[in-house]
Amino acid sequence: MKIGLIAGGGQFPLLFTQKATQKGYDVVAVGFNQETNKDLLNHVAHFKWLYLGQVSKLVKHFKRHGISQAVMLGTISKTNIFKDIRPDFKALAFIARTGRTHDDTILTSFANLLLKEGIQIKPSTFLLPELLSPKGCWTKRSPDKAEKKDIFQGWKLAKEIGKLDIGQCIVISNGTVLAVEAIDGTDATIKRGASLAAGNGAVVVKLSKPGQDLRFDLPSSGCDTIHAMVESGATILALEANLSISFDREEMIRLADDHGISIIALTHEDIP
Repeated sequence: MKIGLIAGGGQFPLLFTQKATQKGYDVVAVGFNQETNKDLLNHVAHFKWLYLGQVSKLVKHFKRHGISQAVMLGTISKTNIFKDIRPDFKALAFIARTGRTHDDTILTSFANLLLKEGIQIKPSTFLLPELLSPKGCWTKRSPDKAEKKDIFQGWKLAKEIGKLDIGQCIVISNGTVLAVEAIDGTDATIKRGASLAAGNGAVVVKLSKPGQDLRFDLPSSGCDTIHAMVESGATILALEANLSISFDREEMIRLADDHGISIIALTHEDIP
């Protein structure tokens, strides 16, 4: 069995590769300069370095190795999109047809392009369902009444922002939105927003977008998220159960408990 991997940054591509290998898959991967962890090369059957925008080379690499299904995992620093992109003719034609530059529109259209080439994009968690965030309060401390109020308000606002495909995370305190995720990413948003709370604590809400495509771009959190919260004084992390990914969950919980942070995963039905 073979599986293709379009690998961005972070640990997700490596975790996937290890699990896929255990399941008997040969992993054929492409990675991106300045994004993908070089250690991945030691764990896959075949690997090719690409620049963002080299769609034809990606398709040829997968077809050369008989890939008919693949996953898109890991992060792409949005700031690099403006620095180090080399679109080929296929990419330029794709951009012209797509018209819009929102994350979900581009990713869904790109998946459709690959499908026309005979390559189906699978859900990002199809071999790693254990990464999906389970419902409930994970930590020793639960949110208090005021924090719950911020969670509920923040949840509704984050979903509205998600409809516009701006970002997946907001920081809120005492009913006031302190930061909205933009091109700088989640950790920078946490630091930017929570620092404005002046030590009074802040609630971080990170959710999937309405109509989220489960094949890619699920909101993710991990130890870096908790470190950013500790550094900036945020006290609550609210996630969406079953529609978000959490890495190193046990270590996340330990760090949160050590610093009095509460982590809670809810569903839409929990929001009044």
